[in-house]
Amino acid sequence: MLFLPMLAMFLKATSGSPVEFWKIATSSVAISAYDVTFVTALITALINGVFGTLIAWVLVRYEFPMKRIIDAAIDIPFAIPTAVAGLTIATVYSENGWIGSLLAPFGIKVAFTRLGVAIAMLFISLPFVVRTLQPVLREIEPELEEAALCLGATQAQTFLRVILPPLLPAIITGIALGFSRAVGEYGSVVIVASNIPFKDLSAPVLVFQRLEQYDAYGATVIGTVLLLVSLVILVGINLIQAWERRYAEK
Repeated sequence: MLFLPMLAMFLKATSGSPVEFWKIATSSVAISAYDVTFVTALITALINGVFGTLIAWVLVRYEFPMKRIIDAAIDIPFAIPTAVAGLTIATVYSENGWIGSLLAPFGIKVAFTRLGVAIAMLFISLPFVVRTLQPVLREIEPELEEAALCLGATQAQTFLRVILPPLLPAIITGIALGFSRAVGEYGSVVIVASNIPFKDLSAPVLVFQRLEQYDAYGATVIGTVLLLVSLVILVGINLIQAWERRYAEK
C-alpha cells in the first residue's frame, strides 16, 4: 500500500523516452519551480531551526502565565487544514490585512509573492522543530550546566560545550523534518502565492497545473523528481537518527 502508488508514478514517468523525461524535468519552468520550492523550504527550515530552538527552550525551562495555552498553540499547524492556513495568511498579510497594511508603506508585499510562500512554509513546519527538541531538552540535567558554571565556564562555553552537543542531532532532525514537510506543502502555498511561473510557482502547484492541462505524463515527471528528493531527505533523516542513537548510547 505504501510503495504501490510510488511504483505506479515511477512507471508512468519512465513510460516515455529518457530524453523526454530529462526535457520536462529540466525545463525552465520546472527549474524555477524547484528553486522556489527547495530554496525557500531550506531557508525557512533553517529559520525555524533557530527560533524553534528558542521556543522549545523557553517552554521547557521557564514557567510563565498561559504557558500551557502557548504550548498547545504550537500544534495549531497540525490541526487546521492547510487551505485554511493559507487563507488566513493571505488575509492577514494582504495589503489591507492587519500585518500587510503595516508593511505596505515600506514597499513590502507578502501575500501573492515568494515571501508569502516562505511565511506559509514557516507556519506549517515550526512544530516539527519544537516538538522534536522538547523531549531532548527535558532530559538535559540542569546540574550539568551548574557544574560547568561553577568550574569557571562562561555562559557561551557552557552552551557550546555542554548544552549544544546533545541538542544538535535533535535540531538537525527537526530542521530536516520541517524542510521535507515544507517541500510537499500545497494547500496553503497555492492560496498565498500568485502561482505565476518564474515568480512564486512551487513544484507541487506545478504538478497540479500540469494535471489541469491534461498533461499527466508531465505531472508524473515533476512528481518523480520531488519523490526522489524526498527519498534522499528520508535517508538523511534516518542517518541522523542513527547517529543520534549512537551518541545517546555513549
